[in-house]
Amino acid sequence: MVETKTIGIVGTGVIGSGWAVRTLSRSHDVIAWDPAPGAEHRLRRAVNHSWAAATKLGLFPGASPERITWAESPEALASAADWIQESAPEDERVKSPLLQRLAAASGPDTIIASSSSGLLPSRLQAGCLHPERVLIGHPFNPVYLLPLVEIVAGEQTSPAAVAAAVSYYDDLVMHPLVVRNEIEGYLSDRLQEAMWREILHLVNDGIATTDELDAAIVYGPGLRWAGMGTNLTFHLAGGEEGMRHMLRQFGPALKLPWTKLEAPELTDDLIEAMADGTDAQADGRSIAELERLRDDYVLAVMRSLRPLDLGAGRLIATREARIHDAGQSTPPWQPGNTVPAPLALYETPVEPDWVDYNDHMTESAFLLAFGWASDKLFRYVGIDENYRASGHTFFTVETHINYLQEAALGDPLRFTTQVLGVDTKRLHIFHAMYHADTGDLLCTTEQMLLHVDNNEGRTTPILPAPAAALAAITQAHAELAVPEHVGRVMNIPTPEQ
Repeated sequence: MVETKTIGIVGTGVIGSGWAVRTLSRSHDVIAWDPAPGAEHRLRRAVNHSWAAATKLGLFPGASPERITWAESPEALASAADWIQESAPEDERVKSPLLQRLAAASGPDTIIASSSSGLLPSRLQAGCLHPERVLIGHPFNPVYLLPLVEIVAGEQTSPAAVAAAVSYYDDLVMHPLVVRNEIEGYLSDRLQEAMWREILHLVNDGIATTDELDAAIVYGPGLRWAGMGTNLTFHLAGGEEGMRHMLRQFGPALKLPWTKLEAPELTDDLIEAMADGTDAQADGRSIAELERLRDDYVLAVMRSLRPLDLGAGRLIATREARIHDAGQSTPPWQPGNTVPAPLALYETPVEPDWVDYNDHMTESAFLLAFGWASDKLFRYVGIDENYRASGHTFFTVETHINYLQEAALGDPLRFTTQVLGVDTKRLHIFHAMYHADTGDLLCTTEQMLLHVDNNEGRTTPILPAPAAALAAITQAHAELAVPEHVGRVMNIPTPEQ
């Protein structure tokens, strides 16, 4: 079961609303406050706008954009929240008194994290009641997709508070990066700032346009950075000798006056050049349209890294596993358990990235959904991440699928699973997909799978624990009728037939 918490979101602009979406998608409750007129309406609108992207990333059971409560004051929020994430404007004169109000009204053990992108936590926590629980939790936009969060402790922050922050952000399936030394700008923004200053110089000096500079990243370094970052990428540039050879060979170029670390003067002409350039790149597309495009490509990049176990792809796999564990209504099989016949282990709505331009589920999405139904079966019998880490898994060798009715965006789906047979190395299963509300049968699939040892590269007997579970399921399903779609063969009958 997912432990539900009430998370306080203070400040509901781009960053605060992003925190709200990530929190809600984890199936926590949100209590929010912002002094700006109309802030509650804008927050709910922003959450609904971003919910499709959060759904594509994966929702935990019970997640809903409606689980938002609006507080009348920061004190009311602080007294009700289990965790407080402050995302007020990046101005110490605004943040410091606000944090003091939050600290005075919250319990002494309630962590207060500021989303500051560069301010020193020691200065922010000064004057706060119980300053040892005040720290920085710096996210990256869009917060509901990008997993990095920098944790920065102040002089008075306790190690226990840092550990609690690591645990909390890990629970949100983020990558908590502890910045070991308190420093302005932290780590990621310092790296981004260096490139940003160089961009401003290149535009200001008429060397390149914003479009040309973005292309210089998009088609080159940006693709490498998503999986390896700068340092490991340059390590590869050194060939067999790695970074040592790379620095010896290219190090002298660092003395050349290629870059300018000091920012240029931000004149009206430079501002207009940057704005004209990005307006041209937008090509008439609204901010909302560009945000949806950004969300889609960020998801696509992260998912492409998943099978490689690199970067954010590793967290995609972690999130999927946690969502499935949290939604496992039937506990894993144990000897002596009564086995449902058939099994009903998986339910899901039709997700936004499963549909085509008609909002109907695509052929590949049906297979993807059945794949998740198989994953539920595997987890039920004890085939999980640890089992696969040992080198053992099942490979599908044959699939027969029958499409009976369409499924549309948002339709609730319910899956049943019948084990038709199992021996030492083979598993024969049948999944049926139903509309969860109407009960209509939408699609079926019959599959044959082989148990393999990836370390040895060959089929091997199923290990004892899942073998016992599958044998028990097979016995329990033996009295079920063989579904009519089992064993079907495609053909066009001839007159003789």
